[in-house]
Amino acid sequence: MFTLPVLAALAVVAVVTSFISGIFGMAGGMLLIGFLLLFLPVPVAMVFHGVIQIAANSWRAWLWRHHVKWSVVLQFGAGAGASLIVFSFFDFVPDKALVLMAVGLMPFIALAVPQRIAPNIERGGQAFLAGAIGGAIQLVSGVTGPLLDIFYVRTGMSRQVNVATKAAAQVLGHLTKVTYFAMVIEGPAGRDPEQWLVMGYAACFAILGTTLSRSFLDRMSDRQFYHWTRRVILGLGAVYVAQGVWLMATR
Repeated sequence: MFTLPVLAALAVVAVVTSFISGIFGMAGGMLLIGFLLLFLPVPVAMVFHGVIQIAANSWRAWLWRHHVKWSVVLQFGAGAGASLIVFSFFDFVPDKALVLMAVGLMPFIALAVPQRIAPNIERGGQAFLAGAIGGAIQLVSGVTGPLLDIFYVRTGMSRQVNVATKAAAQVLGHLTKVTYFAMVIEGPAGRDPEQWLVMGYAACFAILGTTLSRSFLDRMSDRQFYHWTRRVILGLGAVYVAQGVWLMATR
């Protein structure tokens, strides 16, 4: 399964995706899960994705640790934990195509509504809501995509606070995903030491990509950051909608 070409490709993908996420706090995870699903079963790919993302986000949060808004992180973690508890009791799997289209349309709707009622992670209760909704979508599709990002794009945070807080929150979100899918994996696949060694290998490259991204974020202004963030979110949304339409059309 893990031939030298695959390991080389995994290293490159881990660096590139964590570099992208290190600058914008988004986008890299969706690219990474797409790559992993090419050669791994879904539950195993979800665990791989979670471990790599935990490494990248933990390191990103550490690099910007003085900028983390912990009140947001703790509320988000509580919401994600609540979703994990609910999913552990119910065997509910919504239609993936509809989930992808709904998640993809969210940013277009959120950016169209007036500022006073737009999603904002800093407003009371919205961090918990983001964690609960994001956690549920994470367990269904493996990534939250632009759904989580709409809570951050209209805040008053600086770019460093935005990226650092989102990274710390995502560590908790990915922990719930790894926990959930680790329980789903059956047989020797869940106990294969080779897979855990490869996860550690990929995590090291994710940390490298995150480190390389820091100087780029430093050189950006907050205005540039939010300018490009909005465009990335809408681009991701369009990709999610297209994936959902494609899934429905090819059934």
